[in-house]
Amino acid sequence: MLLALDQGTTSSRAIIFDDNLLIQASAQKEFQQYYPQSGWVEHDPEEIWNTQYEVACEAIEKAGVPPVQIQSIGITNQRETILLWNRQDGKPLHNAIVWQDRRTSETCRKLREDGHEETIREKTGLVLDPYFSASKIRWLLDNVDGAREAAEEGKLAVGTIDSWLIWNLTKGVDKKHITDATNASRTQLYNIHTGDWDEELLALWNIPRSLLPEIVDSSGTCAETEVFGKAIPISGIAGDQQSALFGQACFQPGMAKCTYGTGCFILLNIGEKPMHSASRLLTTVAWSINGRLEYALEGSVFMGGATIQWLRDGLGIIQNASEVETLALEVEDTGGVVLVPAFTGLGAPYWDPDARGLLIGMTRGTSRAHIARAALESIALQVADVTKAMQDDARTTLRELRVDGGASVNNSLMQLQSDLLDVPIVRPSQTESTALGAACLAGLGVGIWKSTEQISKVWQADAHFKPEMPNSERQHHLNRWAKAVDRAGNWDKEDQS
Repeated sequence: MLLALDQGTTSSRAIIFDDNLLIQASAQKEFQQYYPQSGWVEHDPEEIWNTQYEVACEAIEKAGVPPVQIQSIGITNQRETILLWNRQDGKPLHNAIVWQDRRTSETCRKLREDGHEETIREKTGLVLDPYFSASKIRWLLDNVDGAREAAEEGKLAVGTIDSWLIWNLTKGVDKKHITDATNASRTQLYNIHTGDWDEELLALWNIPRSLLPEIVDSSGTCAETEVFGKAIPISGIAGDQQSALFGQACFQPGMAKCTYGTGCFILLNIGEKPMHSASRLLTTVAWSINGRLEYALEGSVFMGGATIQWLRDGLGIIQNASEVETLALEVEDTGGVVLVPAFTGLGAPYWDPDARGLLIGMTRGTSRAHIARAALESIALQVADVTKAMQDDARTTLRELRVDGGASVNNSLMQLQSDLLDVPIVRPSQTESTALGAACLAGLGVGIWKSTEQISKVWQADAHFKPEMPNSERQHHLNRWAKAVDRAGNWDKEDQS
């Protein structure tokens, strides 16, 4: 049996998997979000730990599995969220600053103006943005009373959520301050070429190296916990999107997955050499096994499931998200309607923060069904944009796209995605890919599987969607979408001039 701890942005989950990767039990608990100022997002670190521990105990009890039968623990977590704590008593000095937080926008802007953006991108594979951890760490050191002095004296520890969980899991045994390469690669302090913390970046952000955790492999026993009453190895760690890539068994270069959640996260395995993206996609560590790094290109769609939430909460044309497929199927097509859900700007490959949402092509005959269908199409079209950019950057052609996440159960959306990509879509029998990846990394780490090839044999597909749309129709959709995106672009900036 394997215990996967899945610590997310809004809830903590725990899932017990057997050796065939079948779920035996699960538990989930939400925790509070804090918004102390506009653009600020925080979590209570103690609540994160307590909810994660509670759901782990609940899942173990539900499964009826004595801890002695749990062979390993795998951890996956919300990425980029950061916190600072005292090494002596383990108490946080401040709430965790969440990846969504924008309080450090001005710090990033100044570094960009001072000409540091290209150095950061070349070393880390990341764009200079408050999204990542480094600017958050600097803010904590500069704004929490006594933090910088204590940090320079070696009294403090900083870490992403995986580090915080492991510190608490091991505090009764041998306190471990560690992180894995996937989480380290999201901090903007880690050099993806050397596989270590980078002295130039640490100096740039003014962060003492002594604060940072030791970097370990994503798979392999790195710690041991006794909090469940029996010594259990911790043998798998990965940030949530990399964990999902592993859980989808995308082990070969050219294999890709898309997770459909509030946004959509697309990762493409690019093998053992990092590459520069001309489309400003992120280059990130996919995982580290036996000291060997593998890399991925990553692109995200800001408005995935959030577009459906807008139909429900903003327009009120559906009562719950599950209605959208039925409503969209009431019409054969969108009737010429295109929705560009650029409510918070457009990401890759456009990178236009001044773009705004656009609903165009409406006539007197337009119904809510047409708008619902246009909303579904907008998700698939945005994923198609990112996926095309990835293929161009990597000079590869996708053989298939593996999918997971809440919206992946929408058959109409998955068929549309296949049609617009002209690529088969494969949905696994186990769509909890994030937790599944943590379990697979943990199982590999303790020898349940000897290789990723063995995991591939256990991985099972549930549904396949093959392209059915004629090329002329596909091109019509893509051309019309490109026109609409162009009209939505630069809207805010233009309006202010």
